[in-house]
Amino acid sequence: MSAPPGPLLGGVRWQGRIFSGGWVPGSGGEYDSVEPATGQVLARVGAASAADLPQAAETAHRAQQEWAALPYDQRARVLRRAARLFEDHADEIDEWLVRESGATRPFNAPIILSIRAIAPALVLGNAVLMKPDPRTAVCGGVVLARVFEEAGLPEGLFHLLPGGVDVGGALVEDPLVRVIAFTGSTRAGRQIAAAAGERLKRVHLELGGNSALVVLDDVDVEQAVSVGSFGSFNHSGQICMATSRHLVAEKIAADYAAALAEHAARLPVGDPARADVAVGPIIDAGQRDRIHEIVTSSVDAGAKLAAGGTFEGLFYSPTVLTDVPLTAPAYAQEIFGPVAPVVPFSTVDEAVRLAGGTGYGLSLGILTRDVSKGLALAERIPSGLVHINDQTVNDEALAPFGGVGESGTGSRHGGARANLEAFTETQWVTVRGDLPRYPF
Repeated sequence: MSAPPGPLLGGVRWQGRIFSGGWVPGSGGEYDSVEPATGQVLARVGAASAADLPQAAETAHRAQQEWAALPYDQRARVLRRAARLFEDHADEIDEWLVRESGATRPFNAPIILSIRAIAPALVLGNAVLMKPDPRTAVCGGVVLARVFEEAGLPEGLFHLLPGGVDVGGALVEDPLVRVIAFTGSTRAGRQIAAAAGERLKRVHLELGGNSALVVLDDVDVEQAVSVGSFGSFNHSGQICMATSRHLVAEKIAADYAAALAEHAARLPVGDPARADVAVGPIIDAGQRDRIHEIVTSSVDAGAKLAAGGTFEGLFYSPTVLTDVPLTAPAYAQEIFGPVAPVVPFSTVDEAVRLAGGTGYGLSLGILTRDVSKGLALAERIPSGLVHINDQTVNDEALAPFGGVGESGTGSRHGGARANLEAFTETQWVTVRGDLPRYPF
């Protein structure tokens, strides 16, 4: 029997910019990585600044040329070693995900959101500059850097640049960076798209969502409520694909809302390190306050609070709203919190108008006993992802992922064909044995 693997992350102090093969002092100082559930400092992280980008990009550019020249199976060998390291260190990584991101076990969004772009980009011969969310720089950044370092990724190919908006802006602007893959808000995505467009750079945008769960009147209400509850309250609703609007057939809407409120009220909220907790903390006070402002403004606009609407520290109680005006913030905006607005519809045509009427188009769930009816309904609603008889938070790193409208540009990565299109250039080459003769 082999010995268990040693710790991947070791100590809790990372100073400076991280790249495969070593550590370079960053110019952005240091900051604390804080556990949202307890306020405890987990690590000291060295921050990058915009001044670090030119060196990182130049180093990556030099390393990339040699990496791309390797046979594909040699590059794949490194990625397979990385995959084994993720498996070997799963418990340690899971602990960081719980403590730094506030997620319950297992929830790996900070990793999967990055790795579905990083892994194909690397195996196809590219170098990577990664700017993680500073609030999850360890579980969503250092973990990846250490895995690839231990897997033997050649020096200079992967650079981790924890930092703020200035770092992201410098990354988009650097002439050596040819492709941008961004996950974040629609507001930030518009700015990135504009800056990339000025520089004629390819950009892949996975942006916000206001995803609808359409519940037809032929479902088992209690079972449908369980599905909808998971879609809205998993990870405290801090998922781009979260079920943000429950559009329920008028015939069962009152029963559905009442049952959803009961589910919300009995979900245990607290420190996700505890096994009995279902809903953990909001990532920070700023996001918590934004959620509460959306809830209170919606109530002021006429919505009724059926459950929740309160918080203690960073823990926001699962919230259900009924009688929600279509102009209320909880209906019209992305919430990114544990809030479930319930809105009835009287006809399928009305459900179509409601589901597709916000401008977003990331994910869609349709619950019905009649799968054919669900598929026909899905064809009428613009959405990058559709799930018949499931909630909206479904993801698979090997499936093409992306939204339409205000949820993204419709571009995809995930899956062999989409990854090839995302992270390679198409070059047409012709060869003749002899020079041609032209009538010129």
